[in-house]
Amino acid sequence: MLRMRSGMTKVPNFPIVPLARSTGFWWVGGMNLQDKLRAKRFIITAEITPPVSASRGDLLAKALPLKGLADAVNVTDGAGARPHLSALISASMLIEEGIEPILQITCRDRNRIALQSDLLGAAAAGVRNLLMLRGDDPSAGDQPDAKPVFDLDPRQLLDTARKLRDTNELPSGRKVAGRAPFFLGAADNPIDPPPGWEPTGLAAKIAAGAQFVQTQFCMDAGLLRRYVARIAEHGLADKFSLIIGLVPLRSAKSANWIREKLFGAVIPQPIVDRMERASDPAAEGRRICVEVVRELADIPHVAGVHIMAPSNDAAVPDVIVAARDSISRLAPA
Repeated sequence: MLRMRSGMTKVPNFPIVPLARSTGFWWVGGMNLQDKLRAKRFIITAEITPPVSASRGDLLAKALPLKGLADAVNVTDGAGARPHLSALISASMLIEEGIEPILQITCRDRNRIALQSDLLGAAAAGVRNLLMLRGDDPSAGDQPDAKPVFDLDPRQLLDTARKLRDTNELPSGRKVAGRAPFFLGAADNPIDPPPGWEPTGLAAKIAAGAQFVQTQFCMDAGLLRRYVARIAEHGLADKFSLIIGLVPLRSAKSANWIREKLFGAVIPQPIVDRMERASDPAAEGRRICVEVVRELADIPHVAGVHIMAPSNDAAVPDVIVAARDSISRLAPA
């Protein structure tokens, strides 16, 4: 049972029904993330960074406020090139709590043997949704002398997971017992496409197996309309589900930090100006985020939003509740 946060609207109750009896795991509402996207429901995903902790309780303190609200919850993998509780173990713990995870897998820390083992482990744990990422360089973390691996890049990892799913074989040709029914994802940075620009990188990820794409922060609906239109012109829009990254800003200072420090992040100057004028910047940031969600829900080929709130996790449930109250085609979590 979801414990409601103070001031939050009560979320409707949905029946608990089996997702797949072969896994023994159960989801709320009877539809998993892939089902909802296939049904063209506008979805909302969120994200947690596993704690620097060996305590299950510390992980669940981050995840449980999203239960029954987010359609799925990303679990980051060594975010910031720093050690945290294992992403794979964290994702399996979320499943045990009835929260559907999206497991992020970075290429930074493991060679192809270890990555293939983790793919098998994810399948055995019932983790279906995988997001393949390069990962921050160790020089950005708290142990800069750590050796990076990068044996595979995200496209190669996508291709490995796709072939494992579709052929039940490892790249060596060894047969794999059991099933790995993965729903595969990649990352992208939306841009305002200049004349002649083609989405070649995105096309390559789709060809490698990406079925959904989550993006870096992009709070500019006009830019996204132009970006999606260009993707559609190149025949890609119906080949994957596009989920746009959004942020409930805390202050004008944090908005400027994101613009300057996070590669590919888009926060228009009018939003920064609005944050500067606000008497309660955190509340204003939540309102802006909900407004952008509403705008994006009306853009063809935008399948949903991914709410990320660095150092501001408490804002995410409130944003999701407000969005669900105002958008009719949202999927029930």
